[in-house]
Amino acid sequence: MSDFIKQFIRDIPDFPKKGILFKDITTAIKNPDCFKAIIDELYNLFKDKKVDKIAAIESRGYIFGAPLAYKLGCGLVLMRKPGKLPAQTISESYDLEYGQAQLEIHTDAITKGENTLIIDDLLATGGTAEAACKLVKRLEGNIVATAFLIELADLNGSKKIKKYAPVISLLKY
Repeated sequence: MSDFIKQFIRDIPDFPKKGILFKDITTAIKNPDCFKAIIDELYNLFKDKKVDKIAAIESRGYIFGAPLAYKLGCGLVLMRKPGKLPAQTISESYDLEYGQAQLEIHTDAITKGENTLIIDDLLATGGTAEAACKLVKRLEGNIVATAFLIELADLNGSKKIKKYAPVISLLKY
């Protein structure tokens, strides 16, 4: 299945800056057969796990989190940049290549003991994913796994987050 999906991932050289080979998922999700294959593959990986909530990371994590939550029959929790969620939140900072960023979640999004699957489109250095894991842990949720469409293996992001839960990536580059 990964070869089928991989053919729809477009490489964009020097984006967003020189020296970066950007993995563009828009060509995969615009193709209905490919998008269905991605969601079905994720569903098959987690259909036998008890998942109460999917915590989707802004913004491309939403693309996969929403249909997967629907198929699994579980809730969807949004993790967002600061100031985007309307109710009480907690936040976690993480490092970027040039500076820091933050991720927030509503304090009532996950309750103690809820089995939570964290999902995003891409795992690179693991900073965002680790912040997401820390937020779920602060809310006393259980992390079932972290799941990604793409993992850039050379950047070692999985090493940073594997202490929280298994790391599942459909495609590795």
